[in-house]
Amino acid sequence: MTPDLLLALSAFALVTVITPGPNNLMLLASGANFGFRRTIPHMLGIGLGFPAMVLLMGLGVGQIFEIWPQAHMVLLVISVIYMLWLAWKIAHAAPPPEAGSEPAGRPLNFLQAAAFQWVNPKAWSMALGAITLYAAGREPGAVLWVAGTYVAVSGISTTSWTVLGREMRRLLNRPARLRAFNWTMAALLVASLLPVLLQGQP
Repeated sequence: MTPDLLLALSAFALVTVITPGPNNLMLLASGANFGFRRTIPHMLGIGLGFPAMVLLMGLGVGQIFEIWPQAHMVLLVISVIYMLWLAWKIAHAAPPPEAGSEPAGRPLNFLQAAAFQWVNPKAWSMALGAITLYAAGREPGAVLWVAGTYVAVSGISTTSWTVLGREMRRLLNRPARLRAFNWTMAALLVASLLPVLLQGQP
């Protein structure tokens, strides 16, 4: 991969991971509710889980949709059900009963966050777009470059959104404010499904 192409890939990867989407909304909510340290497994699950998805897609997993077109609908149904459940979980994250105590519930762990990439509509679009643009021939070397680039830039995105959520906690120092924030995050997560539902595929 030439330096110019790598620079373009890096810019593409950074823009796609740092813009608002289900992963970043959940990191924002987790940072606000649980703080930075407790969100680290969630961050790592995204930072390594999505590049792993890109790698597998580039090596041929995405061809399942060409062989079995109904897989689009199966994935869509699973995505909607799982994201609605996550939205419910965010909305009902209980505020801490006393100042200084940790809120009830727990953030996503590493495996949950990594597995979420496979039902995240934005992740599918990003992975397919990156492979199509920068590893169209599906050569293993090119696919590894794409996946490795996402590993490198994901730390910037996951850290930024989690820190933003943690800092927002200063404004959410009352249970009513934190509850309103959680419901807003849940609503935005559900709203992120609308483009997918309108298109009819993840």
